[in-house]
Amino acid sequence: MARLQSQRDTPGTAREYETIYILRPNTPNEGVAEVNTRIRGIIENMGGKIIKVDNWGKRRLAYEVAKERKGIYLYWQYLATPGVVEETERNLRMLDSVIRYLSVKVEENIDVTARPSEIDDASYEKAATTAADEEDLFLSRGGEDLSSDGDDDDDDFGGDDFDNDTRGAKSKAKDEDPTKVKDEPAADAPTGEDKE
Repeated sequence: MARLQSQRDTPGTAREYETIYILRPNTPNEGVAEVNTRIRGIIENMGGKIIKVDNWGKRRLAYEVAKERKGIYLYWQYLATPGVVEETERNLRMLDSVIRYLSVKVEENIDVTARPSEIDDASYEKAATTAADEEDLFLSRGGEDLSSDGDDDDDDFGGDDFDNDTRGAKSKAKDEDPTKVKDEPAADAPTGEDKE
C-alpha cells in the first residue's frame, strides 16, 4: 500500500532524515556491508537520495543493550518521503545484528536537485569497515604499558615512598641492615602466652 503524500509537504520536495543504527560489536565487516546494502536498496528503490554514510566505529554504549556493552555505530543522512523511513526501520527491526536504531527528521521541503550527494562506491566500502576501538587495540597488544617512557617504575607516584606518613614494608625492609642481629625481648617481659 502506497503512503499518501502529506499536504504539508510542497510538491516536488522531500524531507531530510538522519538514521543511526547500532550493530552488535562482533559483527564482521561483511555483515556490516550486508546491512548497509539492504538499507541503501530500500532508500534508493523508494525514490530517496542518500547524502552521507559514515561508520563511527565500535563504541561503548551508555548502558547495556541486548546484553551488549559496545556497538558499531552507523550514520545515514538522506532525502526521502516519510514512507521510506517506516520501511527502513521495519527492516532494521527484523535484523538480528541491529540492537538499536533511531531516525530523526532534520528538515522539510528540501529541493532534491539542490542537495549534493557525497556518496560514491568508495564511501559504501569505507562505511562497511569498522576500525578496532581503543580497548580492542590494548587487548591485542597483550595489555603492555603504553606510557611515554615505557618503564614500569613508580615515578608517577613518588617511587616506593609515596606516602610520607606511613611507609610500606618494602621501603622498611630496604632500610634494615641484614647483618644486624635483632633485639630479643627481655626475659622478664610478658609475652602474653602464660596468663594466670
